[in-house]
Amino acid sequence: MKPPIKVTVTGSTGQIGYSLLFKIANGEMFGKDQPIDLMMLGVYPGAGAARVGLAMELEDCAYSQLNSLASTTDLDEGFGDANWIIMLGSSPRKKGMERIDLLRQNGRMFASQGRSIDKNAAQDAKILVVGNPCNTNALIAMSNAARIPRERWFALTRLDENRAKAQLAKKAGVKAGDVKNMCVWGNHSNTQFPDFTNATICGKPVSEFIRDENWLENDFIKIVRNRGSAIIEERGASSAASAASAVVDTVHSIIFPTPKGDWHSVGVCSDGSYGIEEGLICSMPIISDGKNWSIDKSLKINNFARSQIDASVEELRNERDMFNSLVF
Repeated sequence: MKPPIKVTVTGSTGQIGYSLLFKIANGEMFGKDQPIDLMMLGVYPGAGAARVGLAMELEDCAYSQLNSLASTTDLDEGFGDANWIIMLGSSPRKKGMERIDLLRQNGRMFASQGRSIDKNAAQDAKILVVGNPCNTNALIAMSNAARIPRERWFALTRLDENRAKAQLAKKAGVKAGDVKNMCVWGNHSNTQFPDFTNATICGKPVSEFIRDENWLENDFIKIVRNRGSAIIEERGASSAASAASAVVDTVHSIIFPTPKGDWHSVGVCSDGSYGIEEGLICSMPIISDGKNWSIDKSLKINNFARSQIDASVEELRNERDMFNSLVF
């Protein structure tokens, strides 16, 4: 039996958390042979009763993989010895709020959490930021946690990749599993670029299945970029189950070997690859051997893709500059 790993989830009582925690506790995320010490770290005021009820449900599932279950609102206790940290909690953008106001509000939260992670998390801690704006929230936390190497910080863009695959499959009349080599570049925002130019369908270029170049360069990109808003419009709430599924997919992309010839989208700290400024948390194509991950540097970038990537990276620079102008 493997020794347990501690997994801390912030904002666990939100909609994503309600879907995600059961996937962690039942072995779907880390494997059926991996015991889990699950910590629910409260970041939302007044959510204590919800955490108690959620803990009761997790207990009632009687998962054999769930070694222990705890809940706290204390950052140092919550992050203490954590091997994986999933940061779901963030302050939502409210009506009339400017982006700098959102960054200021989240900046305080993620700066303090970053400092606590720096002091208390396990030596091998890995951190996945989900709460939006996730790329810059990850950058803020990372900037306040000098002890944790940059290659252990991640931001969620796999949901965008999954959405892009589903839309290409729908248009081509194939299964989503037939779409590979999809990278979503840049920021998790409406500037992101779902890269159909490098994607494949049934092992062949997308253009062999979808010959409508105008649809690919316009409608397809807009659908993927606006999918979250479309879901809110229809169901009256943001994506939850699909986001939780994408969190699991992301962790798998990091800890399990990547299928040969494929890659996956994760927001990582740029090393300057593809001309993306070093130090930004930018969605890029990654591969893993099951122990270490790296940026796949084999993709060819045409002029259209270059312009789309550059626009999203510019937004990330602007967010970084806004963050740097604030004091926490």
